[in-house]
Amino acid sequence: MRSRVWRIVLLGAVVVASQSLAISAEPKAPAAKADGAFKKMLAPVVLKDGDSFVFLGDSITHQCLYTQYIEDFYYTRCPKLRIHFHNAGIGGDRAADALARFDGDVAVHKPRYVTILLGMNDGSYRDFDKAIFDAYQKDMTELLDRLAKIGAVAVPMTPTMHDSRAARLRGKPAEPRDTYYNGVLALFGAWLRETAQVRGLGFVDMYSPLNQITLVERRKDAAYTLIKDAVHPDAPGQVIMAAAMLSDLFAHSSVSSITIQEKAGKMAAVAGNGKITDFQAEGDAIRFTFAANALPWVLPPEAMPGYQLVHAGHRYGMEAFTVRNLKPGKYELKIDGQSVGTWSDAQLAFRVELEANEKTPQYQQALRVALLNKDRNEKAVRPLRNLWLQVKVWRHRLASQPDKKEAFAKWMAEEFQPGVAKLEAMAKDYEDQIYQANQPVARKYELLRVH
Repeated sequence: MRSRVWRIVLLGAVVVASQSLAISAEPKAPAAKADGAFKKMLAPVVLKDGDSFVFLGDSITHQCLYTQYIEDFYYTRCPKLRIHFHNAGIGGDRAADALARFDGDVAVHKPRYVTILLGMNDGSYRDFDKAIFDAYQKDMTELLDRLAKIGAVAVPMTPTMHDSRAARLRGKPAEPRDTYYNGVLALFGAWLRETAQVRGLGFVDMYSPLNQITLVERRKDAAYTLIKDAVHPDAPGQVIMAAAMLSDLFAHSSVSSITIQEKAGKMAAVAGNGKITDFQAEGDAIRFTFAANALPWVLPPEAMPGYQLVHAGHRYGMEAFTVRNLKPGKYELKIDGQSVGTWSDAQLAFRVELEANEKTPQYQQALRVALLNKDRNEKAVRPLRNLWLQVKVWRHRLASQPDKKEAFAKWMAEEFQPGVAKLEAMAKDYEDQIYQANQPVARKYELLRVH
């Protein structure tokens, strides 16, 4: 039995590790029923002003971390677009639970896209069980059908990693959960990938990046983990999840680029995703004003170890500064009068990347945006998710205590509905503050030869 299970698990892991799909730029809701034929691979997500984007999931989404980091990416990369993000994660949820709250927690937002991160609880934290797997398939299929019916584009995402080694390091392992369960999740993800392909949906592989980075880091430290409790990735692990979404779903390019070099006997500047004005090159000094169209993707300090693990700045938000044909020597760059670094002419000629330079005013502005969004998630979004968790608790109670219906109705009217209205208003207020703080401004650059 054990060898048969492992053959299934290994097959699932191989499939999950294969190349990911992406989402249509001009999506049309797929047919409610899959026809069995594989559909065309689709292009990356392109959100429009006013679009609604829902993150549907379990406690890993309820943590409000990977969702927050994707929000930070859009707030800084697309500051002119007002995108409405909604977290719809609830701790302990399975696909059946998501169906139970679908109308009031998902459809009500009229989403253009809905990501789905479920499966960790659906497998029941045990060895592979066909009946459990069949229930997961049935409920996920119904969930995808209902999203199609409301005109939303579903984005299935594999379950994340279950770190059995982290569980064993914490004490006595729970068997078979801490022997087989990570492999069971691979099988769930493999089925989900096939389903997404048949339906022509986008897909995100959350499983492979977490497993692969953990294996690499354990070559240096055998006790390394991104998931201390074996289930819920911490902030660095959730950056890896956000990076997986960016890689598999979203179109991304450089935040900006500035290239200065000699042309027709004099220095000239060219900008990418921004505009250069007032350019002057005299002697050993170059001065100009640059107005970028975006800010770098900056995350709160606790997330930065994960940011560095995936080289997030370089891959998803480069700010390139290149100056060629300079006299040999060292050059200091100032932005708005603030010295941000000194480099040789050779380094500048190759390229200097500024996106992770904490001294730049752009970085500091983006950090303010990220910290505002952190407050939004901690003070408004997560408490809102906690209220929805209480709804689930009430529903489970009513299943065995139907006489509590009146008490439930009273709680809904007196606590839940006013609480939701208050927290949604708070989240909206934070959103308004974010869209004031995230607007790029023109910056004055000065490059001086100092040695």
